[in-house]
Amino acid sequence: MKKSIDKYKKEFLLSLETHQGYSDLTVRTYAVALDEALKYIEILEEKRQYFVFNLMPYRIHIADLNAKTISKKLSAIRSFVEFLNGQDLHVTLQADESIKVAKTLPKPVSHAHIIEALQKCDLQEKLLVMMFYTLGLRISELASLELKDMNDEWIRVIGKGNKQRDIPLLKITRVLIDDYLSTFVLKRFLFEKNGERLSENSLRYMITKIFKRVALKVTPHQLRHSYASSLLNGGAPIVDVSELLGHSSMATTQIYTKLGSALKQQNYNKAHPLGDDEC
Repeated sequence: MKKSIDKYKKEFLLSLETHQGYSDLTVRTYAVALDEALKYIEILEEKRQYFVFNLMPYRIHIADLNAKTISKKLSAIRSFVEFLNGQDLHVTLQADESIKVAKTLPKPVSHAHIIEALQKCDLQEKLLVMMFYTLGLRISELASLELKDMNDEWIRVIGKGNKQRDIPLLKITRVLIDDYLSTFVLKRFLFEKNGERLSENSLRYMITKIFKRVALKVTPHQLRHSYASSLLNGGAPIVDVSELLGHSSMATTQIYTKLGSALKQQNYNKAHPLGDDEC
């Protein structure tokens, strides 16, 4: 098993990319997690094609990390074992107790801060921010967005698991796209250089640079959060928002409603004259 583990690992990572539609960054994260874990996991062969993965040595190694990080690392191992069990192997896990992780609310960027950042952008930067903020795209979806997938009113997006969805374009975004296309000569992708699409890391760096000008540390995913929160706070039905975001389950979208409640509570405490007083 030790000799063939690298072979299975490569096949697993390839399946994440080709069948699950995971981004390059996510696949690399899985690879790093598995490389680390397999140095410590004790693999026992009970009989031919039947194995036990004892996680205890690895769990001892990562015990000082926070619960969320441990949970992510164990999740990668579980996914790998599930893959192995689909390859005519029989693998069970020992010491696989779940880690309780407190759910954290997404942290959207305020509309005011986004407008402030847009005022300091060049044309390409402005379009980048607006594509995240008015369409709620994942960074992998925007990096792979092709010119052929856009028209005057909609864009077609290929999301996780190669699921396709159509998202309506706001007029302000459509006008900005037209201005951008009349300025830049593009071959295939909306964001490209020398005929090749810009990488996710390049787009992520651009967002970091844009918001650094207004003294904020912002990620593309936070702009996606801003899109979702803005729609829900504006009264959009959660089922529609879930579809626009490409969520496989509405339960994922419901976290934004919790965020709205938390913000309302904070604003109420600040506004009321007794909000910060203790009885």
